[in-house]
Amino acid sequence: MSQPMSEPAKDAAPAAEAPAKSEAAPVAAAAATKFRLRPIPIFMVVLLGLGIPVLASLLIDFAGDHMRLPAVHTSRLSFLYYHHGVQLVLSLIAIAIARRVVPANYGLQWPRGNGYIVPAIYWGLAFGLIMTLVDYGPNLLAHTAPKFDDPLTRPNVIGWLFFQGAYSGPTEEVLYRALLVTYLAATMPGKVHFRGFEMNGAGVVVAVIFALAHMGSFITEFWLVALGQQVYAFALGVLYAYWFEKSKSIVAPIVGHNLSNLTEYILLFAMIATWR
Repeated sequence: MSQPMSEPAKDAAPAAEAPAKSEAAPVAAAAATKFRLRPIPIFMVVLLGLGIPVLASLLIDFAGDHMRLPAVHTSRLSFLYYHHGVQLVLSLIAIAIARRVVPANYGLQWPRGNGYIVPAIYWGLAFGLIMTLVDYGPNLLAHTAPKFDDPLTRPNVIGWLFFQGAYSGPTEEVLYRALLVTYLAATMPGKVHFRGFEMNGAGVVVAVIFALAHMGSFITEFWLVALGQQVYAFALGVLYAYWFEKSKSIVAPIVGHNLSNLTEYILLFAMIATWR
């Protein structure tokens, strides 16, 4: 009886291997996809990435003029709180719509396994220092207090630190990473490589859009400072997209974003308090 039993066992081995090969083939094909720019997906992410913040501003202006929204025009900080809150709501609405058109994991969950939170902490602190050097280099060299439009009252200081250290991260990262990177990676797949690192090309494209969204600094800042801001905004955008892709979660980008902004504003207020 051993002979008849050995034949089916021999035949069963290839059959058991077949599903593994068939499942691996699409993964290997996807990994081998060459990254190529496609105009329609890029147009969509530019439209969303620049259009949602503008739409949020228009809605806040309308509400402030016609609905007597409390304190909307009394200070720059109050406007930013309203604006970023509306921007977050619009981004979540856009994700809900995008899920129906482009089904994908938009990263709105806590990471499993390596969430890249520890790298986000030390890179956030490091970029906070870099941003301070770029933005306030002349003040640091001259030991002069940077210009700051709002009075440094306790409510203002607390309000700014909370905005930069807790509020700005989620209200911007849900738009740029959760929505735009996910949509673009699904509609324009492909990897880019740099010094042994690999990531979706979509993350690099969105990092460019993220930097361009801060181009207003060329109007308000010295051109060399504004150029430096574009460089570090692009570098941060790439880092955030890399963490987002590898962890499949928006948490690490939010942590890094919040910490870099918070570090810069703590140093800013320290300079003003010391040198004013």
